Amino acid sequence: MGVLPRLVVFDLDYTLWPFWVDTHVTPPFRHASAGVVLDAGGRPVRLYPEVVAVLERLSSLGVPVAAASRTSETRGAAQLLELFGLQRFLQQTEIYPGAKTAHFHRLQQDTGIPFAQMLFFDDEPRNIQDVSNLGVTCVLVPAGMTLALLARGLEAFAGS
Repeated sequence: MGVLPRLVVFDLDYTLWPFWVDTHVTPPFRHASAGVVLDAGGRPVRLYPEVVAVLERLSSLGVPVAAASRTSETRGAAQLLELFGLQRFLQQTEIYPGAKTAHFHRLQQDTGIPFAQMLFFDDEPRNIQDVSNLGVTCVLVPAGMTLALLARGLEAFAGS
């Protein structure tokens, strides 16, 4: 394994889960039987299949993780992170509307980690462009977070 980032940051919508939390599902959310999460309308809400494995891999490598989301549904996003058991992996969350660069400036300020030591995964090209201009290694997530995409991102970071 090459040089590891000091912080890996994930977007939420269409990166960790296959929907926009502010438009495609209806909070509040709740646990149903067998660990299934339902929205207010009783519809099941799921993560992409490899998300937990991705976060467990980073944890096993000792790499801190954060979430950064532009959603206006801040409570619903935080509730889903909790219900899915993802909070245990996250050192920090920046969930509020606005430019993704604002989230990264806050992460940098709060952690002291330089942008060049961060790796970011997001499904939106505009966020990738904006954040890469800060000096963060960025990886576009075309169809949900996977272990293969994590490996590609770690390789890109090590080669930067």
